[in-house]
Amino acid sequence: MMNYRFNEGDKVRLIRTVRNDGTYPGKNRGDLLISRGAVGYVTDTGTFLLDQIIYAVHFLEENLLIGCREEELIDAAEDWFPSRFQFRDKVITQIPLAIQGQILVNKGEKGEIMKTIADPNQGFHYHVHFAGETYIVPETALTLAPDPAD
Repeated sequence: MMNYRFNEGDKVRLIRTVRNDGTYPGKNRGDLLISRGAVGYVTDTGTFLLDQIIYAVHFLEENLLIGCREEELIDAAEDWFPSRFQFRDKVITQIPLAIQGQILVNKGEKGEIMKTIADPNQGFHYHVHFAGETYIVPETALTLAPDPAD
């Protein structure tokens, strides 16, 4: 028997951005469904492949009902520190990135956020992919890249 952390009616916060994995109707695979930080209410619980707890969460502000894995949610009353960037955001370096004086990424190079690392003492860091290489970069060294559609 699986132990559910949340119950029907619990107010929860999403800690990871959720994109369409191909199961959400009317959206393309990879489309953003809901951003990290959104708050919703558990409407139902279930399992996937017998080993993953899934919660149906109604995000009232966005009027969306999304299936969320347990590890994607926290109690809405828990401390929450939003980051500037999220998965798949395009960013630009504000400074050169170097290790022991060797420049690995020049100032102004464009990368893509692959993962967010939150540390209450050191702030946010990101796994950022730059032209075939991925580095851990502090939030202060990055800025959001302009949208090419603008």
